[in-house]
Amino acid sequence: MTKRTKFLTLCWIGVASAGVLIAPAAQAATTTTTFPVTATVLKACVVSANPLPFGNYDPTATTPVDATTTLSVLCTVGTSFTVGLNAGTASGATVTTRRMTNGANTLSYALYQEAARTNNWGNTPGTDTPLATTAPILPTTLTVYGRLPASQNVPAGSYTDTITVTVNY
Repeated sequence: MTKRTKFLTLCWIGVASAGVLIAPAAQAATTTTTFPVTATVLKACVVSANPLPFGNYDPTATTPVDATTTLSVLCTVGTSFTVGLNAGTASGATVTTRRMTNGANTLSYALYQEAARTNNWGNTPGTDTPLATTAPILPTTLTVYGRLPASQNVPAGSYTDTITVTVNY
């Protein structure tokens, strides 16, 4: 071995023992992909109703007793809906002849779509319900206009009925 070869060998050993080997640089790598994210928004509605209290009724009075209540309907935005009111729970009642009861006694009343109380509010969409509404972002409030006709001479007591609200969408 020549002096030069020895020197180079010693240099190589010295560099190797110092951990300074020169190796190819490690290359960082990445890969990507995508995935779909989906949801199906359903048509849905919820409805709530407040009581309709007529208060005290004088059967000898010659003027009707009027009262109002509100319904709140929240549907998926853009959903078209109608709201119907059934006949109530009294035997023989219809949407045009509703009755509150106190035992066997009945007190007639009516529910209307507007303040003038000319359009009965029934339960058949397109016939006796308010026109279809398209749901906005916030709940829709509907007013129910009630009327107790005058001069119903019935026994004193508390009269009640229960109306079912139906939202068709």
